[in-house]
Amino acid sequence: MLLQNNDRKIWLDTMLEIANPVLLHLKNRTLKQEMPVEMKEGTNREKFSHLEAFSRLLVGMAPWLERECEDEQEENIRLKYAELTRASIDAGTDPKSPDYMNFSDDFQPIVDTAFLAHAILRAPNELWEKLDDRVKQNVIQAIKATRARKPVFSNWLLFSAIIEAFMYKVGEKSWDPMRIDYAIKQVDQWYLGDGVYSDGPEYHHDYYNSFVIHPMLIDLIETVGDEYRDWAVLKDVIIKRSQRFAVIQERTISPEGTYPPVGRSLAYRVGVFHSLAQHALRKDLPKELQPAQVRSALTEVIKRSLLASGTFTEYGWLTIGFCGHQPGIGEGYISTGSLYLCTAGFLPLGLPSSDPFWSDPPMEWTSKRAWSGKEFPIDHAF
Repeated sequence: MLLQNNDRKIWLDTMLEIANPVLLHLKNRTLKQEMPVEMKEGTNREKFSHLEAFSRLLVGMAPWLERECEDEQEENIRLKYAELTRASIDAGTDPKSPDYMNFSDDFQPIVDTAFLAHAILRAPNELWEKLDDRVKQNVIQAIKATRARKPVFSNWLLFSAIIEAFMYKVGEKSWDPMRIDYAIKQVDQWYLGDGVYSDGPEYHHDYYNSFVIHPMLIDLIETVGDEYRDWAVLKDVIIKRSQRFAVIQERTISPEGTYPPVGRSLAYRVGVFHSLAQHALRKDLPKELQPAQVRSALTEVIKRSLLASGTFTEYGWLTIGFCGHQPGIGEGYISTGSLYLCTAGFLPLGLPSSDPFWSDPPMEWTSKRAWSGKEFPIDHAF
């Protein structure tokens, strides 16, 4: 790869290291047999963890899988993983497969079926159009199975909505605009100001604005927004609020590539920066943020978090932790599969290597400039 894309190599190598155990075992239909399920003592997450690992992995990998790579070596790798991923989708959604996943038992499958739907929206060619018709029908039936449950009155409303957006995208006439309408308008009621939503009726100081709310709102409105005028008029403000949140996110990255261990779900590691990564992918970073500045900051985050000792087991599975293996931060809903949301921070791999995000020289990010005595832009509320 090109010298200036050394950062890209770090990103790609790390993402594929994360992906390998999940995809290879799924292809061989041995995921349930071989994947360990680490979880908080006293909890029982085995029936959810496999769908979590697969769908969360794909939601971050999808943009890279979808775009042809400029570098020949990387393109050969991408083609291999795209084929591997399609085989994995087949294994996870075929009712006859030993790795058929749980799409209907209890409430958690609503969440991770939504991440699978979101991944397909991000890679419609590689993860949908190239599937056999048999596999497509299995995917549709699996995703429809979640409709037997209602979501929690929180960011979960967006999970049900993104599932319906998938149905719309693939031409299913049974897609339900009411579930989408309710999610868009209810979440809008939870907007607090300055790019921040509450997660339900009360504000939680955590990273769910990035894990779920901004990214799903944007891709939801981009997919179905033109269907109704009252949805379309919200598109611009949804994007601008998210761009403001991206500015805030970039400023939380310290000069050393660390960020505050605040709120729940810290075991999702780099997934904390899902929202910032999405705007880099979309090439609509706010004017305060240069692409290379964001790349440089996120590269340090990846190094500090995912390259920390103890992040992986001997056999390459992710462990519960924020920086290495820290099982004490596991929560009642966290297991091995949950951890794969870390790949949501890798969305910019969907940009070509010649894009300024990758090709521009390294840049100091806001906190690095601020704490070295250099000039840096003052911050203003949206």
